[in-house]
Parts: sequence; structure tokens; C-alpha cells
Amino acid sequence: MLPPVAPPAAVVVFTNTGVKAFIDITMSFLRRRKGVDSSKSSNFVGSKIEDGDEKKKLFESPGKDGYSSQKSSCWDSCCWFIGFVCSMWWLLLLLYNTMPASIPQYVTEVITGPLTDSPGVKLRKEGLTVNHPVVFVPGIVTGGLELWEGHQCAEGLFRKRLWGGTFGELYKRPLCWAQHMSLDNETGLDPPGIRVRPVSGLVAADYFAAGYFVWAVLIANLAQIGYEEKTMYMAAYDWRLSFQNTEVRDQTLSRMKSNIELMVATNGGKKVVVIPHSMGVLYFLHFMKWVEAPAPMGGGGGSDWCAKHIKAVMNIGGPFLGVPKSVSGLFSVEARDIAVARAFAPGFLDKDVFGLQTFQHLMRITRTWDSTMSMIPKGGDTIWGGLDWSPEGESFNCGAKRLKNNTINNMVQNANINLADNVKSVNYGRIISFGKDVAEAHSSKIKRVDFQDAVNSVKLPNSTTNCDIWIEYHEIGNHRIKAVADYKVYTAGSILDLLHFVAPKLMARGGAHFSHGIADDLDDPKYQHYKYWSNPLETKLPNAPDMEIYSMYGVGIPTERAYVYKLNSGTDCSIPFQIDTSAEGGSEDSCLKGGVFSADGDETVPVLSAGFMCAKGWRGKTRFNPSGIRTYIREYSHAPPANLLEGRGTQSGAHVDIMGNFALIEDVLRVAAGATGKELGGDHVYSDIFKWAARINLQL
Repeated sequence: MLPPVAPPAAVVVFTNTGVKAFIDITMSFLRRRKGVDSSKSSNFVGSKIEDGDEKKKLFESPGKDGYSSQKSSCWDSCCWFIGFVCSMWWLLLLLYNTMPASIPQYVTEVITGPLTDSPGVKLRKEGLTVNHPVVFVPGIVTGGLELWEGHQCAEGLFRKRLWGGTFGELYKRPLCWAQHMSLDNETGLDPPGIRVRPVSGLVAADYFAAGYFVWAVLIANLAQIGYEEKTMYMAAYDWRLSFQNTEVRDQTLSRMKSNIELMVATNGGKKVVVIPHSMGVLYFLHFMKWVEAPAPMGGGGGSDWCAKHIKAVMNIGGPFLGVPKSVSGLFSVEARDIAVARAFAPGFLDKDVFGLQTFQHLMRITRTWDSTMSMIPKGGDTIWGGLDWSPEGESFNCGAKRLKNNTINNMVQNANINLADNVKSVNYGRIISFGKDVAEAHSSKIKRVDFQDAVNSVKLPNSTTNCDIWIEYHEIGNHRIKAVADYKVYTAGSILDLLHFVAPKLMARGGAHFSHGIADDLDDPKYQHYKYWSNPLETKLPNAPDMEIYSMYGVGIPTERAYVYKLNSGTDCSIPFQIDTSAEGGSEDSCLKGGVFSADGDETVPVLSAGFMCAKGWRGKTRFNPSGIRTYIREYSHAPPANLLEGRGTQSGAHVDIMGNFALIEDVLRVAAGATGKELGGDHVYSDIFKWAARINLQL
């Protein structure tokens, strides 16, 4: 039986080289423990090097009588300890890979009780079998990328993975890796002499790294009801590029169109079930407009292509309206976890460590990836809230404990606890605030200085010309950086102006490929341009009344919604802004922790972004959904694993771990086998998404 989840540790299969290394290390360890005669040690040293006190010091430690090899230095002890730990780890891995598979399963069942059937096994017993072909659309960073052409420093890496897998080249030659993972800062395409391309096939995104599944568990469960590679297709693409540029450079959209048509034709005319995840949701939204648009801008499939080829689109963790985390990523290359690490070791990641200035390199690389612009919050203050209001109203109870029991009743109870305990209002509309007092004060009490005056001012000389790593902040000038902080507060409506100021090259390129507003008139010919196709507020769904759209996402996890910032007191070459991790809410249940305001979501995408379109924007016949495609919301309340043996759990609501959620997998398998949303039970909601959606005044 295929395992429903990957083991908690990476499964390492011993090769001949691995066994030899294990034996060599073990024998070396035993010899060291046995010890040697001091006279022999002296002869050994003398046989290897010339006599001389300075050279003997390289091999011997000082003692009372000069130099004695009997005493171990601190360095020797560290080596002994590391060797012992590695030897024991290799021994355990060897035992794990040589013992019968039934033994670990037996131990697990003794501790946790009998294992439940995986969704595939359960549904196969019910008689469900392969029906509609399935298309997977991976999200950002989860798809593998391999090298096809590179510079001299990348010699020997032809068709080796630069992204995904072991990430070995990141450690071996980091500067070379960074150079090849970057795109051209002017065109957003390949730099001269470099070609990095997406890995093809199901292996492109089944595992992100060894033992860390993305699509593997879902694929395994589909296989258990009869699916195989001819009925499954991974629509891999280069997630760094803007969506339209994946077609310009790689013809990815055309290949997706051809593969879907082939799958429908070779499976008796049965329409496909498309399963996008994360940014793949926006990518497929773009595809549905591209495939019906006339050539050369579009695929020329005609206005009925989606109606003929797609049964359902089951969006998992979809950032339909963007994610605030993308703002902090572009602004300071930070998120909650990175900010905490930065506070724990102040200045370390900004310094030149082993020839690397980590944050500066990361910013320089990611700002060449135009796809990141697709996830900037869309809809402005209308959707995300303004200076003194936000749709969520009250805060999510970030201190509520997540129950580990698997029953639906307990999940409902858990959700009710979260809602009932909301006691303090938080204004999530202020996505960036400079200072905790600014984040909490009424807008009438905030004194702001418009940074646009600094934009139009003359650039003053800056002291960053000698910085080793160039980033755009080095060209702004210190007085302009201060002006950004003096503006105090940025909402979704002013974030774009801020990013145009601090990341002009990225925004200039990305502005030609993405838009983040709300359409006044969707019949305006300008909305036929591809820059609007991935924004659900500026485009129409296809004319496919029999198609279904699902929004499936986790709830019950504190998710980044807004940030408290401060000016960085580091060197002129540092990134000038950073999250203020000293900003705390003052209570265990507060949603302000470490400078980050959290709301309900899946740890990456807030509920507001994942659920609004299916709750209101596309619900029924609207100007965004003129044919009345049926929409469903399927929420999965997060329950962490009960113990380490469960790995990442079978009921997780986290953004990536949800791909192993048994309830979600069962929903996907039932739809692929022919069920409708009504047969699944319609909406399945724990959050207040319908209440929040009702507070948003959007013309439908």
C-alpha cells in the first residue's frame, strides 16, 4: 500500500559509496578510541613532517613536558562528537532502510493505534475509479528548475537541478547559484549565456526536497483509484517569469492547451479537473483568458474552449487577491520567521559572511522575478481596508490552541472558540506602519509627511557607492529613505506607490504584465490585454455555465496580514527597513507578535484573499461571472499532528502541508471520479468569510 504521507525524516537509500563512508568513519572512530603509544605518535609525526617546533604544533597539543599527543584538544573533542553523531545517524538510517516495511508500521500502530485508510484506499473500497483526467498547476518555488546553459562557474551542471532536490549547488558555489537563478533586470527573461528551465513531468513538483512532499501524496492517492501518468499531467512552468513571458520564452501556455486537448480526446471526451495550488491559481486564471483570446496575444481557442474542456477548477490555497507577505518580501526581503532570525542575530545576515551578504543577495535575486508582482494585494482599500477600518473587523484569536483530535465535532468546536474569543479590534488595513504607536493610533492623530515630495526632489550624494552588492536602495538616497518612514502608514491603496519608489526596475517591468485595481467597466477594450488576466477583479470568468470553481484552503492558523516597521540602524550598505520584532501586543492572545499582525488563514494566504471571490465576487451571476459558474468554498480547519510519527499530519491546514490533508484529498478524488460540488455537500466553512465579504462594498 502506498504511504499516505512521507516519513518525518528524509528517507536516504544507502549506496555503495555511503556504506564505504560509514565503514571508514566508524573504523577511524574506533582507532581513535583505542589510542596509540606516545612514542609511536612521535615517530608518526616525524615521518610526515620535518623536525621543528612550529610544525609539531600543528599536530600536537601542549602539555607539562612540552608537546604531548595524549591530550585531546577542544577541536579533537568536537570532531569526535560530530563523528559519533554522524555514525549513529548513518547506522539508524541503514537499519531503517534494511528492515521490513511492516516493522515501522507496527511500531507506529502500537503508539498511535491502527492506521486509518488513505483516501484512495477508502474510495476504492466504495467503488470509485479513474474518470476525469487531472491537471496539476504548481505554485511559486515548488517546481524544480534545471540548468541547460550556464557560465564557466556552472561547469558540470548541465540538466542538474538548481532549484529543488538537494540544493547542493547552493552550498557548493553560492555566488554562481545566485547568478544563474537571477533573471535579467531589464527584460525579466534570461541573462546572456544562461538558460534555466522548468523540470518536466510529475517529478517536477511531487517533492520539493527529499522527504518534503508537495504533490506526491495526492498523486499516490489518485493512483490508488486507477490514475496513472496518461490521466495525470503536471503543468510545470518557470515560476520566476511573468505569466505571459512563460509563453513568450517557453510556449508553456500553448503546451498546456495541447496537453489538455490531448487528454480529453484520449479519455473519451471527458473534461479535465484542474487543480492549481498557490500562485498556480493565478497562473491558471491567466491561462483561461489566454486560451480563449485571439492570437497572437492569446491561444485562439475560442470563447467556448473552457466549456468544452474543463469540468472543474479546484483551487488550493489560492491568493486570488494577493498576500501581504509579498509586500514585506519586496520591501525588506522579510517574513515573520526571517524577522525573528534577524532579531536573534542582529546584523549577521546583513554582513559579509563567508563572502555573502545574505539579505542583499536575496533581494537582488527576487527582484528579478516578475511573478512576485502577481501576489501584491489587489483591490486597494476597497478590499483590504483603509486607515481606520478593515473587513475582518475584530482580530483573530492567535493564542487559541489547535486541537489535535481528528473529529469534525472538535474541529467545529475549535473554530467556534476562535470566533468567540475575539475581544480586541485590529485595523488590518494598515499593511505597513512605522512604529507600534502609529499602527494603533487613530488616523487623525498621525502626522504624516508625503514621501512623494522626496520622489520629486534632487538626489543627494549617498555613501553607498562602495557597497559590494548593488541593490536599488543604494540609489535612493538617505533623505528619501527617511521620507518613506515619515509617511508613517501604507494601506493597500498606497503600497503600489511605495513599491514603485523603492523597487522601480521591478515595478516598471511588472507593470506591463500585472494590474492590481478594480475594473469600472469590464467591457472596456483595455481589459483584453494580458496584464489584467490574472486579476479576478479586472476580468471575467469564461462562458462555461456547467463548469465548477472551488476555493479550498486551510483556516485556524495565524497568517501575516500587516507589519510594524522601523529604520535599520545598520550600515549604509544594509537594507534600510526591517520589521520591528520588539513590537508586541502585550497578551498571549494578541495578534501582534514580533512586529507582525496576524489574521485567520493558512499561514501564507489570509482567508479574505482565498475566499472572497467564491463567497461574493463570483457567487451567482455577477459582472465578474456573467455565465453563473457555480462556486464552492471548502475550508479545512487546521489540526497539527498528534506526534512525530504522523510527520506533517493528515489534517494540516498549512499552505503546503494541506496537500497531504485527507479531507481535501478525498474531496479532490470524488470530483475527479465524477462528483459535483452539490454532492460534496456544497460550502464547508469555519471562518467568517461570508460576514467579511458582506462588509466589502464592491459593485457586482
